[in-house]
Amino acid sequence: MNYKLLHIFRNTPFGRETFLQSLYFCKTINAFPVAYIPKSDKFLMYFPNDAVQVDLDHSYLRSPETAKDNAQGLFNEMGIKPMFYEPKNFTASSLPDISTNFDYLCCPRSVSDLSSRIGLGHIGPKVRRIIKHATFPVLITSPVYKPWKSISVFFGGSKNALSALRAGLKISMSSGLPMSIYTLLEKKGESYFRQLIEKNGLEEPVSQFSSQWHFYKKHDFDTLLYDVPHDSLIVLGAYGHGIIKDILLGSKMEHIQSTVTNNLLITGPHCSISLR
Repeated sequence: MNYKLLHIFRNTPFGRETFLQSLYFCKTINAFPVAYIPKSDKFLMYFPNDAVQVDLDHSYLRSPETAKDNAQGLFNEMGIKPMFYEPKNFTASSLPDISTNFDYLCCPRSVSDLSSRIGLGHIGPKVRRIIKHATFPVLITSPVYKPWKSISVFFGGSKNALSALRAGLKISMSSGLPMSIYTLLEKKGESYFRQLIEKNGLEEPVSQFSSQWHFYKKHDFDTLLYDVPHDSLIVLGAYGHGIIKDILLGSKMEHIQSTVTNNLLITGPHCSISLR
């Protein structure tokens, strides 16, 4: 199956780093990156349960005369055939409707703050809302282009954590890169999580594609984060329970963001992942 990732292109040095990350992600998992070069600072995304209006900062509209050529140059640099998205429908003349018929979406930590204000520990409210309603995983990039050589799944036992595990397995299958699982033991022991994997029919693929399963006690969360390789893609579920509880609304995500510089692939509550 030909998977596609949508990337909202920002024609700035910061945007170049984010786009290189999208291109690397797609090249690694054999997906097709599609670049959307916005002509207005707003667009709508219609999800099954919500319509999200995304308000871009003006840096997304900078130097429109060079944006496509710069994006195409980065496509060529990574050896990928350029593909560009042009909206077909408009809710208003300056409010294009952007399709949600993609398999992945790449976002910086915020799509509505200037890059000078973007730092570790902050995820913009629009990005949170997209993750909450998206049916696909959302790639949150590192501050600068950072290739990754493995997959690290944070697994806390929730429904969304299972989606994250499936997403991690899917990427490991596509890329051939090793996957490790990280679990924080709070109230349940190791056997509970292993039985949960078996109950959901994931025992065989986890055994085949996961190289290690690391368990930590609750007070060792910082140790867990330190042990995750710096060049690993972190995959985790949002709005779940367990290791990450209400991840985008609570302190856990802020702590992760301020501690690691890894790229993050986040599955929300409406994200459906199939290994087929």
